[in-house]
Amino acid sequence: MSIFSKLFGKESPKRPFEMEPTAVMMDEDTYWELIDASLAATNGEQETQEDYLITALEKLPPPEIVGFRLRTDKLLYDTYNSEMWCAGYIMNGGCSDDAFEYFRLWVIAQGREVYENAKANPDSLVTGIDDTAEFYDFESLWYVALKAFENKTGKQLYDYIDYDNFKTSEGKYPQFDFNWQEDDPDSMKKICPNLFERFEDVR
Repeated sequence: MSIFSKLFGKESPKRPFEMEPTAVMMDEDTYWELIDASLAATNGEQETQEDYLITALEKLPPPEIVGFRLRTDKLLYDTYNSEMWCAGYIMNGGCSDDAFEYFRLWVIAQGREVYENAKANPDSLVTGIDDTAEFYDFESLWYVALKAFENKTGKQLYDYIDYDNFKTSEGKYPQFDFNWQEDDPDSMKKICPNLFERFEDVR
């Protein structure tokens, strides 16, 4: 029986909490099953999606909850590049370091297909534009595992990450040179032409 199939089953009896720090990410297919199920159940409404994920994660063993957070960090790491930052800048009318993190969390929260398409070509995000959205960000997605872990164990998740062996955390992002400039609209248009055209009159 898969981890995901157990999410809504009977919870196992509580035992004294013991766990070594881990650098093992949640299986990627399982991760995306959770994200896609949260979308289907909540229609993408962020607060409801957040609550859904916290409840689902609480039903998993603590190492899997940590693994969810580590997988999220890996997906963030894999989209830390100039082209994705350009998309975030266009869609949000600006994009600081923190805002870029929250933007990529929003991309993850849209599900596997949206994420993988955007990873290959950030301009593909034009297909998911919500005219009612003020900003495209989802900061709280970063914290669902922390809340679920504390609710389940009474402990802080950060204390159970094996930082020596987890190589794709925020503090280890690769360096890159920007291939666009905010004061050069044509440089952004070259990277994300469809997004640029869509938001040209909005931002």
